[in-house]
Amino acid sequence: MFTGIIQAVGRVKALTPVGGDVTLTVETRGLDMADVQLGDSIAVNGICLTVTRFDTQHFQADMSGETLRRTAAGQWKTGTPVNLEKALLPTTRLGGHLVSGHVDGVGQVITRRQDARSIYLEVKAPDELARYLAEKGSVTVDGVSLTVNEVNGAVISLNLIPHTAERTNLEEWQVGAQVNLEVDVLARYLERLLLGAKAAESTAPQSGITLAMLAEHGYLKPE
Repeated sequence: MFTGIIQAVGRVKALTPVGGDVTLTVETRGLDMADVQLGDSIAVNGICLTVTRFDTQHFQADMSGETLRRTAAGQWKTGTPVNLEKALLPTTRLGGHLVSGHVDGVGQVITRRQDARSIYLEVKAPDELARYLAEKGSVTVDGVSLTVNEVNGAVISLNLIPHTAERTNLEEWQVGAQVNLEVDVLARYLERLLLGAKAAESTAPQSGITLAMLAEHGYLKPE
């Protein structure tokens, strides 16, 4: 698990094809590797990866075909800046929100502009993720924990304050850029819970939430 608070911005050192997938080498730059061990998890642009080799300035991780298909990692090249966060400890301050490092989909930056001292962004999420996005809820963008300003269909608006902008790979988030998105894990579990016994049915729809179901479980007040 992670918090979405970026600890360093590294760079892709190499992408090496191996047996049909890829071994990633990351230059860690400011990330403290003193307590890292083989098998530890490090989030790279929000993707939870397992450390297979490391030294004080680099680490390697394998990326499966599934990871390459489901994330924006297929767009990376040598030199690409990437947000890094080590897995949280029980004593870690949870300054962002609970992040699993399992990317739900790839979004696209459609608007970027200066908004006073912050950067205003609009990101188009995949349509199937729209139901998990809520105004003033949490979303993870390339591993960064952010608060959703507004939701318009599958488009979310975000503001990044100077502190966040300076400590992330924000410069990569230009109009047209693809970014990894992870929705709040609580939204996914709530949806599954409301399916009840239907969750065990192999033919269960992706979303069984209806107004009638919400009313039945006490989430809507009768008129």
